[in-house]
Amino acid sequence: MPTQLLIYKTAVPLTWARHGAWSVETGADHSFSREINSVPLMAVEFPEAATEYAIVFAGSGTELLPMLTLGLRASENLFLAPDARWDAKYLPAFIRRYPFVFSRSEDRFVLCADEAFPGFNQTGRGQRLFNDDATPSPYVETILKFLQDYEAQLLITQRFCARLLELDLLEPMQASITMEGGAPVSLAGFMVVNRDRLKALPAETLAALARTDELELLYLHLRSMRNFESLRERMERSQNNQRAAEARGNGAMRVH
Repeated sequence: MPTQLLIYKTAVPLTWARHGAWSVETGADHSFSREINSVPLMAVEFPEAATEYAIVFAGSGTELLPMLTLGLRASENLFLAPDARWDAKYLPAFIRRYPFVFSRSEDRFVLCADEAFPGFNQTGRGQRLFNDDATPSPYVETILKFLQDYEAQLLITQRFCARLLELDLLEPMQASITMEGGAPVSLAGFMVVNRDRLKALPAETLAALARTDELELLYLHLRSMRNFESLRERMERSQNNQRAAEARGNGAMRVH
């Protein structure tokens, strides 16, 4: 499973000296996520994400985080449509924050941007990054608020994951899926909640988890595991589309 930066190639601090004349144009093109098969998920996102994605856990200690499973193989995002649109109702916050991200400098956060993002330009397309007086534009102020909220939710999520480790609720798991034609596909390197361990918790511990809404998160996670079947279906559609495209290409090459 991947790390926190994943899709960021050249994230540098956003400054007036370097980016004063820059604008950014965002849209429905999510091709930057083409080669990732999972992204971190914040606890607050579980209710919406659990209906479409399989939620698992990856990492250990303070690095443990919930992850959305996007593909069954490395460098495969099955939620990216052929035209680079996001093919799901819910778009994860990790994807929404791109191309911006916070980096930590000593005891403060610094707003950075991935200059590899094609939407950055110096021709005025989209939203300006700075006002004429060198202050952050209203758009950047909105981005700052979003990233501040993201960091706050990250702390909450890390505490939730620390609680799971403390209660010893997680176990390693490997997802094995048989494709059409009998070809097996396996995904490993993640953990899930053990149902038996959860049910065996003392009543007072379950009550405490319920009071903090963490028990609801656990059941949303367990329910989301059914979505591995939809991943198989997405993968079959992707393979069928690829074969059809190859057939069309071969047909065109035979035309004289």
